Amino acid sequence: MLAVFEKAIGNPPEELRLPSVGLDSDGKKTREEILQTFRLLWPESTFYHLSNGNFMTLSHGAQGPLHPRSMVVMDDIFCIFIGTLVNISELRRHYGLSRQATEAMLVVDAYKVLRDRAPYPPDQVIKDLEGKFAFILFDAKSSTLFVARDREGSIQLKWGMAGDGSLVLSDDPNTIEKACGKSSASFPPGCIFMNGNGLISIDHPLHKVKAIARQDDDGKICGVMFQVDLFTRLQSIPRNGSAANWADTAIVEGD
Repeated sequence: MLAVFEKAIGNPPEELRLPSVGLDSDGKKTREEILQTFRLLWPESTFYHLSNGNFMTLSHGAQGPLHPRSMVVMDDIFCIFIGTLVNISELRRHYGLSRQATEAMLVVDAYKVLRDRAPYPPDQVIKDLEGKFAFILFDAKSSTLFVARDREGSIQLKWGMAGDGSLVLSDDPNTIEKACGKSSASFPPGCIFMNGNGLISIDHPLHKVKAIARQDDDGKICGVMFQVDLFTRLQSIPRNGSAANWADTAIVEGD
């Protein structure tokens, strides 16, 4: 899967840019170039063109039997879901859905509850999902982006920053590397990202999710990872893009 959103919508954390700072050319591409590259690799993919050059696409190529992929569009809400929910029968009953409702359909209904019953906490909605999963949801009416990954990180999901500042999300590391160069990282397991609230931990929603820059032996930043800071308690829901609040550095030996 692949989803790309302009900076005004995706608003990726500035820390994703750190590994490429100071490089003259790091191979990052524009949204148009990313789309063309993915189409060449996966010509059978289903594409959904959104406003202002944003898009979401899904390919069933190389799909594993344990991690099925699906996409649904309901009421101008687009959702790509990878994986399975072991408690889907219980969740169908909870949301009043039919037995034919897929995981992607269920996530859309869960999002509607979150949206329409605000300020219902998003972590409470995701806590009810049991299984191995990752999903990307976009509400075209409100330009709301909602991304989540299960606690164990069972489904691979990476995010990065394209050459024009767009947010790129994919389960394929090669796609992210071609699109973002070094400006990418693993999406943190057990976290939610919403383009108004930033990163939120499912189990520790009142604690900051920090970006940690990894350095090699020469002191150069070679990557970024995100993790929950259990020593810092938030007074309110965190906002995205606050680099001043996420300052930390770790040295990786022999990297």
